[in-house]
Amino acid sequence: AGAPTAASPGREIQEEELRRFASRVASLLQGPELGPEAVDCLQRLHLTVAATKYPRRLDGKFVELLQTVLCSSKCPEQVQVLCAAILREMSPCNDLILSCDQIQDTKLLSLVSSILLAQGNKKGEVAAVGQRIVKVLERRLPEGQSARYILPVLSNVISLSPESLTEEQVNVVSKKMADWLRYASTQQGVAQPSGGFFSSPRTKQPGPVTEVDGAIATDFFTVLSVGQYHTQDQWLNVQAFSMLRSWLLCCGDKGLKTPKSDDRSGMDKSVMSTVSTLPTSSRLLPPKERLREKAFEYCQRLVEQSHRRPLKKDDADLQKACLIEAVTIMDIICKQDSSYVHRAASFLKVLHGRICGDATYARALLPIAQFFLNHSKVAAVDSDAIYRHLLTDIPAQLFHNASLAFEFVQFCKANSQLFTETSSVFRQSFPNLFKFLAWNSPPLISEFVDFLPSLLDAGTAIEIFHLLLDLPCLTAALDVQLRSAALPTSEKAASDPAVPPSTCLEAFRHPLYRSMFQHLLRAKSTSEDAPERLIPLRQLLGSLASSPRVVQCAETVPVLLELFFKVVAEFADGPLINQLVVLLLQRSDQLCEIPAFKDDVYRVLSSQLVVLCKLHPALIVELSTEILEFSGAVSNIQNKEAIFTHVVWAVGEYLSVCYDRRCTVEQVLRFFEALEAVLFEVTQLRPLPTTPGYPPRAISVLMATLTKLAARSQDLIPRVSMFLSKMRTFVQSPAVTSVYQEEDLEEILIRATELLNLLKMPSVAQVVFTPPVASTRFQREVNDSLPCALRMVTRLLEPTPGFMPG
Repeated sequence: AGAPTAASPGREIQEEELRRFASRVASLLQGPELGPEAVDCLQRLHLTVAATKYPRRLDGKFVELLQTVLCSSKCPEQVQVLCAAILREMSPCNDLILSCDQIQDTKLLSLVSSILLAQGNKKGEVAAVGQRIVKVLERRLPEGQSARYILPVLSNVISLSPESLTEEQVNVVSKKMADWLRYASTQQGVAQPSGGFFSSPRTKQPGPVTEVDGAIATDFFTVLSVGQYHTQDQWLNVQAFSMLRSWLLCCGDKGLKTPKSDDRSGMDKSVMSTVSTLPTSSRLLPPKERLREKAFEYCQRLVEQSHRRPLKKDDADLQKACLIEAVTIMDIICKQDSSYVHRAASFLKVLHGRICGDATYARALLPIAQFFLNHSKVAAVDSDAIYRHLLTDIPAQLFHNASLAFEFVQFCKANSQLFTETSSVFRQSFPNLFKFLAWNSPPLISEFVDFLPSLLDAGTAIEIFHLLLDLPCLTAALDVQLRSAALPTSEKAASDPAVPPSTCLEAFRHPLYRSMFQHLLRAKSTSEDAPERLIPLRQLLGSLASSPRVVQCAETVPVLLELFFKVVAEFADGPLINQLVVLLLQRSDQLCEIPAFKDDVYRVLSSQLVVLCKLHPALIVELSTEILEFSGAVSNIQNKEAIFTHVVWAVGEYLSVCYDRRCTVEQVLRFFEALEAVLFEVTQLRPLPTTPGYPPRAISVLMATLTKLAARSQDLIPRVSMFLSKMRTFVQSPAVTSVYQEEDLEEILIRATELLNLLKMPSVAQVVFTPPVASTRFQREVNDSLPCALRMVTRLLEPTPGFMPG
């Protein structure tokens, strides 16, 4: 009566309904037979307690009943599994009375242990489970029992609490694992008789296991050995390999064993290791060393098996997965015992030469490169060819493989320090890495936020700046490259140089655009710095600006630009800052034609311009020609208002002898006249009301900057005062009021009045607008409270009725 129906999802069941349903399940569990109805109700109850993020409460007596049924020897296995699943979902559970101390059955021990491990180790459950599992493994298991059910539990124990096992217990398990890995049966298992009418008491004699290519196996059994049925020791072999990496990491010897100065050379140790690991002496090794030896042999065998051509596609995928795991384990073994390094290095060099030309093995190249990054110095081998192939060919060919892209960037991020110390290839290949980001922007943005700082230094900053601004264009170019590669051969002929291309695909094959595409899609860093050469290509790729992939990529650029400037600010000197500012002004005209992208980039560039000016105020004098050219162009106010406003503000703030002794009256006059002409242009009365107005913020900043310059060269004060006095006429003109909002005009007039009043007291204006270079408390306070000072001067010169200065 209280059972939830199929139409009511588990998460919608209320507590009262759940209580009634649990009562019904309890009556079924206490019945004489646990049949299909009990199984069905337990499945529904499990769904109910699992299908919500909020903890479900069950009656304490019902929880006790679940534990009793679970441990009952007469309980069907399916019911036991469901009871254990429900108890795990209820964890941590205060009504738990389970213990694994006296359990002999390995299947039941596995289920109970999983529940205890889910409690969160409040009462030392992890250590208790670990102790019991090892005790069971130590003794000879009864007939019908198998360690294969408890090995996954042991793997969980060492991952949760490696210190829960003693050294003696670690040795016991290491000895067992070495035997499981090396001495599993090479004969197939026997099929279990079904017991049906046609079942025959005669069973076919099992044959030997085979390799993935169908050949009879002539060496020991591994996870890549093929058989129709498997024996218990073969299952243990597979499980031992699956937990081998975590076991070595948690319980193996920590740290790299390097030869001491008075020891024999690394090569001698390698030779000695080869002799000492012969089968005749392997039993004499300590358990951990013996496990490393057998694990190394096992991994070598897996690598050899990966050479075979499989009969089934699934076996090919398994080969690649096992190859990656084998190389990773060999790397761990070499970290723990450097005597294996020389053997592994020569072995993996051969492996790399075999698979580097096969794109399907690209993921396997990562652990191989990781090995040589960790051990190339000990092995005394030159690994640059391995790094060069990995960083040059793989991103260029497989940038569109999302899972590989994530693993590749993770690999580079984790090893950026090692790459920098061991090879110059990494710094030369960074343009290639941005292809992963350009094509897979949303999933990789957080990885690149962590990774980008490791790529930046004084030698790479400029090129990375261009790469970030061109990232949406790179995405579009990669799209064109993929579509061009998919074209039939008949359509891949080069275009006529005399006919301009009409589409991006045609441009990709056009001689005029070929070098532009090659530069944008380059695999290595280049010293060439000519962003203007790509202007025609950027305009052409603008036709793909609405592509979802290009738009997603464009959204990541502002985040990375802010990070770029934050990192560069930590090491940039004056010449680099000057170069960045010049490029900032130039590239503001050379962006991908995505309106939202351009607005976001302008916002970031303008704010970072202020940061760069604070770091190196002398750039206003040193780059006076470039800044004058930019700030003197009226068109920049409409097209790049944010950057224009901040450039003009920086002129007023930092064009002073206080910041640079090279600042002369002539330079102040040049800037003044250029900005005066711009302000005159934007404030002249327009007869046509349809003429667009200029941003009010730009007008206010222009007035403030002219006032600051006049305060430093007081011969200019009459010119500024006359100009400011005309602003009332400007804001009241019908042609102007039809274009601007009333609030904007009021703000412009207030600011003009405040500045005009301040110039009526030149000595005060000079103090107020003098940059606080001396960093005195008075100057900092004056600078911080400039708006208040402007208002105070205005009130002194134009007192309102009832105002009495105190």
